Amino acid sequence: MTSETVVLSLHDVNFSDEQFYQLCQVNRDLKLERTVQGELVIMPPVGGLSGNREADFITDLNLWNRQTKLGKVFSSSTIFRLPNGGDRSPDAAWVKNDRWESLTLEEREKFPPICPDFVLELRSRTDSLAALQAKMREYLESGLRLGWLINPQDQQVEIYRPDRTVEIIELPATLSGEDVLPGFVLELPVF
Repeated sequence: MTSETVVLSLHDVNFSDEQFYQLCQVNRDLKLERTVQGELVIMPPVGGLSGNREADFITDLNLWNRQTKLGKVFSSSTIFRLPNGGDRSPDAAWVKNDRWESLTLEEREKFPPICPDFVLELRSRTDSLAALQAKMREYLESGLRLGWLINPQDQQVEIYRPDRTVEIIELPATLSGEDVLPGFVLELPVF
């Protein structure tokens, strides 16, 4: 049996930010997100291959960040309350120090009301590509500076930047953190 992402359309139910936070706290065993349209997304757990790949990507990002000390790295367990709406949890995220430090302690402890400067989304075999692309657009509309959608199924990476067309490159690839993550390079094999 395959686990699939479940999207609940709750058009007549308007959760406040606090109510959504409490819903997530009460249902800690579920990985929940909320789209900009107010849909509740219930994400299945990932399998071993996706979990291992995600861990490798976070490790590489964190090692770079420990050396540069330019920001904070976040795992897929972190939900960000995006400025343009939606509560999203990327597979890996990074926020510049000055932006992170501008948040209050309470904002940091709950779902930070900030769009990461960088996000990485890794498509697992049960993820809809269209849904992930929509999620990447939500990040861009909320202030994302650089995003990578890694798609092992199609052996491609989609690179998202503000005010630019999405760039698609074939795997294997070397990805540059550009001016967002200066000096960061991620080498991706064929999966």
